[in-house]
Amino acid sequence: MKVLVTGGAGYLGAVTSHELKKAGFEPVIFDSLEKGHRETVAEFKLIVGQTQNWQQLTQVLKEEKIEAVIHFAAYIEMGESMKDPQKYFFNNTLGSLSLFKAMLASGVKKIIFSSTAGVYGNPSTLPIKEEAPKNPTNPYGESKLMVERILKWYDQIYHLKSIILRYFNAAGATLDQKIGENHQPESHLIPNLLKALIDQKEFILYGNDYPTSDGTCIRDYIHVLDLASAHLLALNALNKNHPSDVYNLGTGKGYSNLEIIEAVQRITGKKVKIKIGPRRPGDAAVLVADATKFQKEFGWRPQYSTIDIILKSAYAWLQGRKNEP
Repeated sequence: MKVLVTGGAGYLGAVTSHELKKAGFEPVIFDSLEKGHRETVAEFKLIVGQTQNWQQLTQVLKEEKIEAVIHFAAYIEMGESMKDPQKYFFNNTLGSLSLFKAMLASGVKKIIFSSTAGVYGNPSTLPIKEEAPKNPTNPYGESKLMVERILKWYDQIYHLKSIILRYFNAAGATLDQKIGENHQPESHLIPNLLKALIDQKEFILYGNDYPTSDGTCIRDYIHVLDLASAHLLALNALNKNHPSDVYNLGTGKGYSNLEIIEAVQRITGKKVKIKIGPRRPGDAAVLVADATKFQKEFGWRPQYSTIDIILKSAYAWLQGRKNEP
């Protein structure tokens, strides 16, 4: 079965594509390469293009005889979205609409959509259930929520079946150290923290006055391999006529930024130089998932999402790259 993976040369997309191949699927990668990396998907067919080009997407879906889509392609920097919301709505929301138009034109009616915990904003109760209020605190989260709402109507009217997966914080690297977080620029805590440690540079911690136990943000970290396995389960379900639905993907355990720093120091045996900076606009204080729904329906259990495995795999990957040009 051929699966189109938009944004497939990115971090999550590349890892999931390799897991798809192991499971017997044939991924076809569609990526602009603005953020993705060609070398991570060298063994797959790669088509370079923009999701806003629905005519190109329609041609690809038809010519490649695609039967389902996994849609990762999006900008993901929360802070940047607060400075340039148009960039996020144009790429994330309009790009998704363009993809859906191409899918309908080519008769492809199954999609797994990469969403985010950012749709919740600052939750009123923890851990966060899927039915919790949606109040994004930044345009990135809003752009994803808009797509979720569009998919609801496309199911009702066009019978486009979707499984929406709301990730909490994807982290870690593959255990063979072939793929890790390689965003340019990097905005995520764990890779930036580890890079600062490896390069012996000061790490800026954004905010220590949040309403949490130690004043720093709390996040639920999930290993990229566990996210990839969830996509395989969702794809198999759609192939068996699973109805459209939405699910959280996380571990249910949150770590504060200071706790992550302490874990990094414990694992590496090295001291991190910390400088406290101002809060980033749009950052929620606490995001921790209740992933019970997906676990119960699909029998999914995170296998690699202990904080030690996440940090050790990411550290090993970054150390392997430190001498690269």
